[in-house]
Amino acid sequence: MVQISPKSLTLEEFLKLPETKPASEYIDGEIIQKPMPQGKHSVVQGELVPAINTVLRAPKIARAFPELRCTFGGRSTVPDVSVFVWDRIPRDEKGEIANTFSIAPDWTIEILSPDQSQTKVTKNILHCLKYETQMGWLIDPEEQTVFVYLPNQQPEVFDEPEQQIPVPSFAREIKLTVGNLFGWLME
Repeated sequence: MVQISPKSLTLEEFLKLPETKPASEYIDGEIIQKPMPQGKHSVVQGELVPAINTVLRAPKIARAFPELRCTFGGRSTVPDVSVFVWDRIPRDEKGEIANTFSIAPDWTIEILSPDQSQTKVTKNILHCLKYETQMGWLIDPEEQTVFVYLPNQQPEVFDEPEQQIPVPSFAREIKLTVGNLFGWLME
């Protein structure tokens, strides 16, 4: 992660800046640029979004969004995958999906990149849980481990191929094991 602090900006000032590639996040008054996703990160993210949407989008239960800026609680972050329950997806006056999401996702998923701080990513997940996110995943492709975070509970670790990874109650139809998730890296 690259920290950018030419001067102290407010959240409102940050949101007026042009987007960066990769995305920059506003956390505790600092602008932090996310690292460029690498192969394993891209594969897991690229497979996970359609896997979630295949089960949840058609019945209008929820929808997964890759790299969506979410601004709430004094921060503006870009989780690797944000999942919103259908009736919480922000809409514009035409009824289309809005460009601005000023609420926490219902399920936040982060995929650790080799040069990324696990501490900073974990703090983003914990911030989401303070603002009504039901569950957070931290996926570590190098260690083939998934950390699952729930509000007011100890994180759980899933690192055995046969273990089914817990999902929020609205996504209970999604059945994904550690082996399935990291098996995408072999394809």
